[in-house]
Amino acid sequence: MTILNIAAYRFVPLDDLAHLRAALKARGVELGLKGTILIAAEGINLFLTGAAANVETFLDVLLDDARFSSLEVKRSWSQHQPFKRLLVKIKREIVSMRRPEIDPRATPAPRLAPQELKRWLDEGREVVLLDTRNQFEVDLGSFENTLALGLKSFSDFPRATPALAQALKDRSIVTFCTGGIRCEKAAPWLISQGFREVYQLDGGILNYFEQCGGAHFRGSCFVFDERVALDAGLRESNSAQKPAPPPA
Repeated sequence: MTILNIAAYRFVPLDDLAHLRAALKARGVELGLKGTILIAAEGINLFLTGAAANVETFLDVLLDDARFSSLEVKRSWSQHQPFKRLLVKIKREIVSMRRPEIDPRATPAPRLAPQELKRWLDEGREVVLLDTRNQFEVDLGSFENTLALGLKSFSDFPRATPALAQALKDRSIVTFCTGGIRCEKAAPWLISQGFREVYQLDGGILNYFEQCGGAHFRGSCFVFDERVALDAGLRESNSAQKPAPPPA
């Protein structure tokens, strides 16, 4: 497999977004990369693919910027280019929730390491696994005994949470998504609504696959590119679902 795929995000205050967009676009084009980079006043969210050396060169430059130096990068490989072009967009949010009062930097929820979640599930610990992804993603694959809210869009999450049983406010809840970014907002939102013990799966499903394989997971993990979904080995699965729309 010759194509390196990376995904990363960071909530960090950013300004001069137009200048940053131009610089990122120019460097990505120079290196022949494809994918999507979203930037907003709240941070950066990126999905990039290309020749491994070129992707790593882009990352080296990005990580030299103090704002992005602690960026956590997830890597996977494919035999073909899963994006058609490079898009660098300025957005209001890097993941749309439309609740400006939720600031992941100011009120983060505790992170739960994949190994710890696996240990809890191995032991049969009573925990509520809350899938914060859209329902079509859940249908393709999720953890066993997952609770989902039937979302069409993540921005619906705050409006959907009143449907959660009142009794869950005293239960241990672990939120999860593909790579962790949606839970950066979903978990603090739940805490603000009176849920007392809420965690976010550190690095999401993709990090769980990397650290723990497919234990307690059924199906494959949807990704927002032409690979459609990845199996527990972070390889393109044989899903028959049509290619996904670009991330909102």
